[in-house]
Amino acid sequence: MRLPTWLAQHLAALRALLVFTVLLGLAYPLALVAAGRIPGLDGRADGSLVTVSGRTVGSSLIGQSFTDADGNPVPRYFQSRPSAAGDGYDPTATSASNLGPESVVDTIAADPGDSTQSLLTQVCSRSRAVGELDGVDGRRPYCTPDGVGAVLAVFRAGGLTGPVTRVVSVNQAAPATPFVATWQGVPVEPAQPGHDYVAEGGVVTPVRGDAPAKPAVPADAVTASGSGLDPHISPAYAEIQVGRVARERGADPAAIRRLVAEHTTGRSLGFMGEPGVNVLELNLALDRTFPAR
Repeated sequence: MRLPTWLAQHLAALRALLVFTVLLGLAYPLALVAAGRIPGLDGRADGSLVTVSGRTVGSSLIGQSFTDADGNPVPRYFQSRPSAAGDGYDPTATSASNLGPESVVDTIAADPGDSTQSLLTQVCSRSRAVGELDGVDGRRPYCTPDGVGAVLAVFRAGGLTGPVTRVVSVNQAAPATPFVATWQGVPVEPAQPGHDYVAEGGVVTPVRGDAPAKPAVPADAVTASGSGLDPHISPAYAEIQVGRVARERGADPAAIRRLVAEHTTGRSLGFMGEPGVNVLELNLALDRTFPAR
């Protein structure tokens, strides 16, 4: 007996559902699990966990912070790059900050908890902190000496072309002293909480300042990776930390540099990406070779 067309179609769809459920819902996942148990791959499948004396201390694929209970860098360790994943290196919240080159104006609210920093101010404050920690020049173009974005809101009579009538340092809240006293002969004011000077008609004007064109603090020391989980830093960032780590551990800087070189990986396939230093593995090697005093 020939089945009705509608019933034959439903039976064909059911058979396809069952076949693809077995293939993609059972066989494929089990095949991946089996592949992950192959010797040499099982460690990666388990998350590339790093164990010391039977205790898991992290993953070689996920970065982590080396700070104290108050969030301050521990000087005897190499520091990782910043992270925008959750509270930092949170695999369940992996993400970037979604801030771009045009994020140069902070939001200064009456309640400090509602204030937000622009990408420029984040970069400036991180560069200043790294400079102080590692004894290098932390200045960057378009940054103020106190570590915020050097940005003015310039108001002109008649719109965009008239004489300057008012200037506000938008990232320096009162009672801070503006990074420049005057702009085109007009006194510069600190920002007042709760004001949107761009919406009020101010023209955003970044000021470069006298910082060197090539900052001493590398870019990866002041910006988060796209995932927020990058376990590597650049050799340049590692180099500016060598002196501090050597001093804290009473070691020869040349010996610390050799450890850095041993934990530096080259470009993928010889041409993709940049060399990187795995911070967790390097710090573990430091603890083995030069125990902290």
